[in-house]
Amino acid sequence: MFTPLQLSCWFRRALYSVLTLMFVTGVVWLAADWQKSGPQGELWQSIAAWLLMVHGGGAMATLLFIGALVPLHMYRGWRAKRNRISGGAMALENAVLIATSFGLYYVGSDVIRPWMSDIHIGAGFCLPLLLVVHIMLGRRSARQRTQAPLGSPASPMTR
Repeated sequence: MFTPLQLSCWFRRALYSVLTLMFVTGVVWLAADWQKSGPQGELWQSIAAWLLMVHGGGAMATLLFIGALVPLHMYRGWRAKRNRISGGAMALENAVLIATSFGLYYVGSDVIRPWMSDIHIGAGFCLPLLLVVHIMLGRRSARQRTQAPLGSPASPMTR
């Protein structure tokens, strides 16, 4: 059953695809970055550079999706008082990723850059788990609302 807060199939697939691209390119970039000091350092350096370009392009697409999520999903969910904690955590997590990626790209400080990098990597690893939890809680909430008796505050027929 489709609920007003559920994303359309094409939007959901496109969003999950770009988030998967971001996660995979980030993890593989991290592995390539660790290999740069090895015997095939130049090869890993070029792989890392290519992955960073793909990751940056995916970030631009992700920003478009996040912008679309605000009126389509976040605003409606907040107004409906549904899944606020995990939704807020998702918004905060994405804000951290955006801010740290901005810092990594534009801040030239050798003192701040490692901190930005560590925070960005940590947040990037946490995002898939947080997303799964958010989806599971949202589906459980939708199921509970559709199974609520008519006339109860949770019933969709009372709104």
